[in-house]
Amino acid sequence: MPSNAENSLDFMELRDIASYVAEQVGEYILQESRNSVLLETKSSSSDFVTNVDKRAEALIVNLINNHRPDDSFLGEEGTSQEGNSGVLWVIDPIDGTTNFIHKHPGFGVSIAAKVNGDTVAGAVADPSHGEIFDAAIGHGARRNGKEITLTRSAKLETALVATGFSYKNTKRALQAKVLLKILPCIADIRRMGSAAIDLCSVATGRVDAFFETGLNEWDIAAGTLIASEAGARLSTFTDFDGETLTVAVNPSIEAQFIELLHAAAEGIA
Repeated sequence: MPSNAENSLDFMELRDIASYVAEQVGEYILQESRNSVLLETKSSSSDFVTNVDKRAEALIVNLINNHRPDDSFLGEEGTSQEGNSGVLWVIDPIDGTTNFIHKHPGFGVSIAAKVNGDTVAGAVADPSHGEIFDAAIGHGARRNGKEITLTRSAKLETALVATGFSYKNTKRALQAKVLLKILPCIADIRRMGSAAIDLCSVATGRVDAFFETGLNEWDIAAGTLIASEAGARLSTFTDFDGETLTVAVNPSIEAQFIELLHAAAEGIA
């Protein structure tokens, strides 16, 4: 049963705020991608953060605060703000920072609103392609304001599958072994570099499935809602290395794809 906090909230209004802010910040980071950026690293030598990530995160918080000053925030670049409204915004200012640094398409902004631990609204901006994906729980998903619904059936042997790799070399080696078992059973793999955008690609049918391990909440909070509201099936389970594997898949191949993932992980350690 919905709580009083949920009953008093307009999830579509939260979606529209997320979409507006994602679009504004997407335009900002696209402009900044043409300039040189200051680099730092986090968990490994290939896990980058830039001055633009930090400025974009601050901009997201400021823009949302203009609409909802009493909300809470959790951001990839360190934002942690406690509010009293019952709404928590989970934000990734640049998902796909490596692409951003290299001026390669495949970076975007991810903003999600959570209530009582559940994502109820969210948006993902892909500024390189002029696309804004958004969703509100129970109200479907959209691309640039138009509803998107998964209608195309897929077959495992012709499926295009998106994935991503760890920043840590030892984990990448294990992931490569898993791919060796998956590739002969599908059409091909795509590695675009942004989990948020990959999940939106599942929502639109551009890829038939997505799987990736070790993702953070801000990577996937908005994208998983968008994919789910478009009709994709979402699941998580513990992978070969003890981390959480996130899966989004076209319903027509869900059982086969999950079985393939489990089989591919057997004996990998």
